[in-house]
Formats: sequence, structure tokens, C-alpha cells
Amino acid sequence: MPTIKSSTDLRNHYNEISTLCHETNEPVYITKNGKGDLVIMSMETYDELFGKFELFRWIQDGISDVKDGNTLPLEEAMKEIRDSRNVSAETRN
Repeated sequence: MPTIKSSTDLRNHYNEISTLCHETNEPVYITKNGKGDLVIMSMETYDELFGKFELFRWIQDGISDVKDGNTLPLEEAMKEIRDSRNVSAETRN
């Protein structure tokens, strides 16, 4: 069940709502004049959620590449990965 608070609650009880967000790792829905207005969450929860969105975007990009025929044989792809890792290691030294 989502946690719903009013904008007045947010203004008057910010610390308690902040603690709730951190302890539950869940968003809190904020209403204004009885209607949904905002959703707040801890930065940790936001970062985790944003990371999932980013991962989903990368997966979708990969699926699109496969559909478009932008693929390499496994051996060639692994060679490119190894070569790029070697270049990165050389750059650090």
C-alpha cells in the first residue's frame, strides 16, 4: 500500500517523512489540495531506480542492434573487449 501524505505534512513533518523514505526504501506520494502532486524518495532509492532504467535502456539498445543486424561473431567481440581493456591498462601506466 503506498504511503500518501499531504503537502502540509511534508512542510510540517519533513524529518519524519525523510526518515520514512530512508527506512522503507519506498516512495512517498504527496498530495496538494487533495490531488496527487509529487512523489519523493531517498536518494539511494532514486539512484537504484535510475540505474534500473539505464539498464533497461541498454538492453533495449542491444535488442535493437540485434534486430538491425549490428552484431559481431563472439570471437571478434571478445577480441575487441580484450583489446580495449589492454589499451585502458596501458593508458593508466
